[in-house]
Amino acid sequence: MLGDRLRDLRQQHSLTLRQLATAADVSPALLSQIENGATDPSLSTLRKLAQVFDTSIAELFSEPEAPPVHVSRVGARTRLAAPPGQITYERLTPGRGDLEVLQAHLAPGDASSAEPWAHPSTECAIVITGEVVAEIGGESYTLTAGESVTFDSRLAHLYRNASDQRAHLIIAVTPPTP
Repeated sequence: MLGDRLRDLRQQHSLTLRQLATAADVSPALLSQIENGATDPSLSTLRKLAQVFDTSIAELFSEPEAPPVHVSRVGARTRLAAPPGQITYERLTPGRGDLEVLQAHLAPGDASSAEPWAHPSTECAIVITGEVVAEIGGESYTLTAGESVTFDSRLAHLYRNASDQRAHLIIAVTPPTP
């Protein structure tokens, strides 16, 4: 689905794989693999592609024909990987543009990004297992299993695992503008 959407956007902008690769500072081979569904892009790559198309990452996942009922199956979800030391996400929702729910895994020492960042949404994070520090607007909030935080995501924020155990959390964003 993401590969099809990227191919459509690339063609709408009259770009070849090589032109898009140059503009996004990624390899043409990587773009080809993404378009063909052979690999999942990193968050960094998604941010670069969204910037080239002057859109949000959420828009890259938009599904105009999303079904009215969506079942998210283990092993069939889109994974959003990040550089080592950062969070890995799995998308639990289709790209309707109204809500994004992500399952996230943080290894000890990992963070959602290198620096706190902001976007115009409301965000809620629920810790399923482990312990997560949510840094929001310059304040730190330690959350353990079963606890959640909801905030205006225009406040610069990030999640990090300062413990020695893996952490698992669910993040909901509305509207989705990650």
